[in-house]
Amino acid sequence: MNGADALIETLCDNGVTACFANPGTSEMQFVAALDREPRMRPVLCLFEGVATGAADGWGRMTGTPACTLLHLGAGYANGGANLHNARRAGTPLVNVIGDHATYHRQFDAPLNSDIAGWAAPNSLWVKSAETADEVGPLAAEAVQASFGAPGGCASLILPADSAWNEASAKGPVLSRPVRAKVSDADIQAMARRLKAAAKPVILMGGSCCGEAGVQAAGRLKAAGFRVMTDTFVARLARGAGRFAPDRMLYFGEMAMEDLKGVDLMVLVETVEPAAFFAYPSRPSLLVPEGCEAVSLGDKSIDGPAALVALADALGASEAAPVEPLDLPAAPTGGLDPYKIGAAIARHMPDNAIISDDAVTAGLPIFQSTRNARPHDWLMLTGGAIGQGIPLAVGAAVACPDRKVLSLNGDGAAMYTVQGLWTIAREKLDVTTVVFANHVYRILGIEMGRTGAANPGPAAKRLLDLGDPRIDWVSLVGGLGVEAVRCATAEEFDTAMAHAMTTPGPHFIEAVLG
Repeated sequence: MNGADALIETLCDNGVTACFANPGTSEMQFVAALDREPRMRPVLCLFEGVATGAADGWGRMTGTPACTLLHLGAGYANGGANLHNARRAGTPLVNVIGDHATYHRQFDAPLNSDIAGWAAPNSLWVKSAETADEVGPLAAEAVQASFGAPGGCASLILPADSAWNEASAKGPVLSRPVRAKVSDADIQAMARRLKAAAKPVILMGGSCCGEAGVQAAGRLKAAGFRVMTDTFVARLARGAGRFAPDRMLYFGEMAMEDLKGVDLMVLVETVEPAAFFAYPSRPSLLVPEGCEAVSLGDKSIDGPAALVALADALGASEAAPVEPLDLPAAPTGGLDPYKIGAAIARHMPDNAIISDDAVTAGLPIFQSTRNARPHDWLMLTGGAIGQGIPLAVGAAVACPDRKVLSLNGDGAAMYTVQGLWTIAREKLDVTTVVFANHVYRILGIEMGRTGAANPGPAAKRLLDLGDPRIDWVSLVGGLGVEAVRCATAEEFDTAMAHAMTTPGPHFIEAVLG
C-alpha cells in the first residue's frame, strides 16, 4: 500500500465515495490507486471550476463531502470561485491538492506555489502530508474537519512522494461533529421577546431551509410571526405541500422598504443581512433603524431543532400553512422569464432539483414555481457566477433518481461550459437552460445603481455578449448534449415537456429579447 492507496481507502471508509477530478502529473499515483478502490466513483471534469462546483452540489444534496482532485496551486486557483460559493453554502468538501515531491520544492519548478496560502481563505482546515504515513490519518482528519461549523472545505495537500512511497497503514474512521442545541432557557427568553415585539421577523439560513426547518417555520407563521430566509441559501425545500417563507430582497432599498417598522429581527443560523454591494447614499446593513437584531444561534447550531423548540415555546399549532399544487396554463406568445417559469412549473416532476445561476431571469422563475410540485432549489450563495452547470453535475451524481434542472444566464454559463461535456460523458439526467439575451444584463442594471451613468459606446463593449453571438446549439452539440433553440413560449413549453419526461442530458437555449 502506498500513500495514494491509504488516502483513497481512508476517504471511502469515512464515507467519501465521489471524486470530481482534473488531475496532472503530480496526481498520477492517486489516479492509479482508483483502479484498486471500487468504492470511489471518479468523475473527470475538464476545468477545475467544474470539479469544485460539482463537489459542492454533491455535498448540498447528501450532507456529506465529496473530494476534488486538483493539480497543484494553479489547479486549486482555477477552482477557487466555486470553492468560495461552497464556503458560503457551508458545504462539507475535501480538496485533495497535488504538490511537487517534498525534495523537489526547493528547486522552484514552474508550477511551484504557496498552495497552503491559496487554499486558506476558503478552507476550515489545511494541512500537507509530508510523509506517506501521514496521509491516511490526515485524510480522516480532513473529512472530520469538513463537518465543522458551519461545514466547509478541508484541503489536504498531497506531495507526489507521499503518494508513491510505501505507507504502513491507512487512517482511522473518525466521528462527525454534532451540531449544538440551543438551551431551553434561551428558547424561552426569545419566545418572550417575540411576544413583546410590535413587529418582529425571524430570519433563517443554513440547515433551517431544509424540509424540517421549513415545516417548523410554517408553524411560527401560523402563530403570527413573519419568517424569512436569507436572499441566497444553499438548499431550499419548496413547492406544493411545503410552507413558503418570504425571501430577503436582493436590492437593499427594496429590502429596507419591506422591513419598514420591524423592531426585532431574530437570527437563526445566519447573521445580520448586508447589501450585496455598496451604493452611494444607501445603507450597507439591512436592519431598519430602531430594530434590534438578536441571534438565537449561529451557523454551528441545529437550526431546525431550534425552530421547533421556539414554535413549541410560543404555543404554535402543529399545523402549518402550506402551498397548494397550482400548475399554470400553457404559456403562449413571446418568451420571457415568467413564461419560462410557467413551463418549468407545468412539467417539473416531483422531487426535482433546480440549480439556479439564472441571474436576472432567476427571480421570475422562482416566483412562478412557488406552487409547482415539491422540489429543492439550490442558490448562488457566494455570488460567483459559473456555478449553475457544475452544481447540477454534482447533484445529479449524488441523486441519480431525481431530475436536475440547471438555470443559467448566458454569461454565467460560459464560465463553466465545460461541465456540459461531463454531463454527456456521465449520461447525467440534467436539463440545462441558458437564457440568451446576449448581454450582461445585471451589469447594466448595476451600472445605473452605482451612479456610473448610462453606458456609452466604450462601456457597452464590456456589457455586450452579442458580437459575435454565441451559437449555443452548435457549441453544446459539439460537447455531446442534445440541444434545441426556443424563441417562443410554445416552443419552450414543448422542449421542457420532452426534457422532463425523457431521461438523460438535454439543453435548451431560451432566446430572450
